[in-house]
Amino acid sequence: MQKQELGFCGPGLMGAPMIRHLLRAGNAVRVWNRSPEKAEALVADGAQVAVTPAELAQHADVVLLCVADGAAVEQVVFGEHGLLAAGRSEGVRVRRIVDHSSIPPELTRELAARAAALGVGWVDAPVSGGVAGAQAGSLAVMAGGAKEDVEAVAPMLAAYAARVTHMGGPGAGQTTKLCNQAIVTATVAAIAEAVGLARRSGIDAAKLPEALAGGWADSTLLRTFVPRMTQDGLVPIGALKTFQKDVDTVADAARQTGTPMPVAGTVQQILRLAEAMGLAEADFSGFVDVLQTSRSA
Repeated sequence: MQKQELGFCGPGLMGAPMIRHLLRAGNAVRVWNRSPEKAEALVADGAQVAVTPAELAQHADVVLLCVADGAAVEQVVFGEHGLLAAGRSEGVRVRRIVDHSSIPPELTRELAARAAALGVGWVDAPVSGGVAGAQAGSLAVMAGGAKEDVEAVAPMLAAYAARVTHMGGPGAGQTTKLCNQAIVTATVAAIAEAVGLARRSGIDAAKLPEALAGGWADSTLLRTFVPRMTQDGLVPIGALKTFQKDVDTVADAARQTGTPMPVAGTVQQILRLAEAMGLAEADFSGFVDVLQTSRSA
């Protein structure tokens, strides 16, 4: 892989290990985050810290984003001191933006068109694999955008991705991520129900992964979430509010395309109930806390 000077906005739970993989691959990486301490934590790994996204645009041909939502993506790219706030003025080097954030496909197409008008390619590249996948460098990347842009950045993404699949034009990667999240959230909700049934039936729910290993119900999600639903003190891997954001976007896409998605609709209501119960910041495994009401409830 040709070593490059890269920019990265959003070194959070997912972004930080991705940045470390890019650095280990020999790339120079300049990092920006709204909370500077998260960027500064990567200096020991070899990263440089930028004061603004606009500074990244002056030093990197490719800038990667991994931020909270669509509003954050738009602000980082087109807001005051954003990557393209100065348009294609002298000193702005960035030629491609790779967005690892999970945002609505329609917004992605709008932002990609605005960037294209300035001569900047846009690759929407949401990921699957969670924090563990980011740390292991085994993420799955589902990419949307022009073929030449995806092919140009794929070798770089290989630093932390097991595979990069080009799904179509701008927004196609985000639509694929919605399919992923519809499956993931429904499965985690089903696992929480199974844990509840096991407990109320007097069996050890923690043994479900062992008992179901090799069967049709066996999965990475089962092996990941049963321990998280039956043990205390494990480090969080994400917040329910993130699932809620994604499932709300799934519901919007279903409405726009006329796609019946009754299971996703039920999951959406569970997540809204979680928010009402004060569990928005709870770990992804918090589904079990929503569903494990007492017999008298």
